[in-house]
Amino acid sequence: MDDTVIPVNDHLTLHAVDERFVHDLHQLIIKNRDWLQQFLNWPQSVTSVDDTRKTVQSNILLHQRGYAKMFMIVRDDVLVGVLAFNAIEPLNKTAYIGYWLDEECQRQGILSQAMQAMLDFYARRGDIRRFVIKCRVANHASNQVAGRNGFTLEGCLKQAEFLNGSYDDQNIWAKIVDKA
Repeated sequence: MDDTVIPVNDHLTLHAVDERFVHDLHQLIIKNRDWLQQFLNWPQSVTSVDDTRKTVQSNILLHQRGYAKMFMIVRDDVLVGVLAFNAIEPLNKTAYIGYWLDEECQRQGILSQAMQAMLDFYARRGDIRRFVIKCRVANHASNQVAGRNGFTLEGCLKQAEFLNGSYDDQNIWAKIVDKA
């Protein structure tokens, strides 16, 4: 099964990272930079389209080699966010999930639907069976996404994530999905 496009529903599709998304992705990052920096460290380092292009190019290689998978969340032909396996442990069949969504598109079920489609796709292929979300304890929205999508809180890592000048505690959520 090819993983360049994963259909979600009539309005949502996951598209594997590709150079054609560079401009739209950059614009989406710039639009959401202030909001994203509350939760992620990397937005401050995105200063040009070329920065975004380099990130996209490295993620294309990781995607092709199976070390990570980065998908653009596209709603009605408009890029609205990113859903990714930031790292994959092939031997353990474990993937670490990262995501962000345009602030204007939140609370509409977009991320949950996209995540479910992605998890189902990779579980059916037999590539991944353990899915992990690591997020700051203070990031209530991200913790809610994990809970709503059937992940179990496995624990808390103390001072595990450095963000905005301080070390924050990080929740570890996991979901095991055997082949459907």
